[in-house]
Amino acid sequence: MAGTDHSLFDLEPVDEAFRKEGFCLIAGVDESGRGPLAGPVLAAAVILPEQTDLPLPLDSKKFSGARRAELYETITEQALAWHVASVDNHEIDKINILQASLTAMSFAVSELDPKPDLVLVDGPHPPPISNPFRCLKGGDRNSLAIGAASILAKVERDRMMDEYHELYPQYGFSSHRGYGTKKHREAILQHGPCPIHRKTFKGVKEYV
Repeated sequence: MAGTDHSLFDLEPVDEAFRKEGFCLIAGVDESGRGPLAGPVLAAAVILPEQTDLPLPLDSKKFSGARRAELYETITEQALAWHVASVDNHEIDKINILQASLTAMSFAVSELDPKPDLVLVDGPHPPPISNPFRCLKGGDRNSLAIGAASILAKVERDRMMDEYHELYPQYGFSSHRGYGTKKHREAILQHGPCPIHRKTFKGVKEYV
């Protein structure tokens, strides 16, 4: 089959292994926006039903913006629970980007209803949550729940950056979403940082 989509008959997500251990409500959590020079970091938490027609792998980086938008609609329609949380650039500058990412993850998980039996986290760092959890390297490629969270976080953040573009069009946020592209760095050099820039990040702090 051509393309990046695979059915559940081709690959079995790691979520199934945890269900066999007795966990029924499994949440995936992932973030979007750790690397940019501007804007918030977002995290999403998603509990999917056992049966879903979502493709695996469900890594947000593997899909076009249009395909992510389609998957966003499918995920939010099929999910048993989902929530997206954000931490803004001011808090990022106060507590650093790793802690801000983990804080956003904990906020997202805390708002899930029903509450998950297990939380699968993409990456090696657990957020400050009381739920049982597992940290999975490359989780967005191996877990449908984490992959779904990556899609929601990415789509929501892109939409936020598009809105910021309307406020600060001189930076081109709709094209690079705050990442440190040549165009973005040239805009910072020309105009200086704007209110949503991360002032502790290299590429911005030099102009504060």
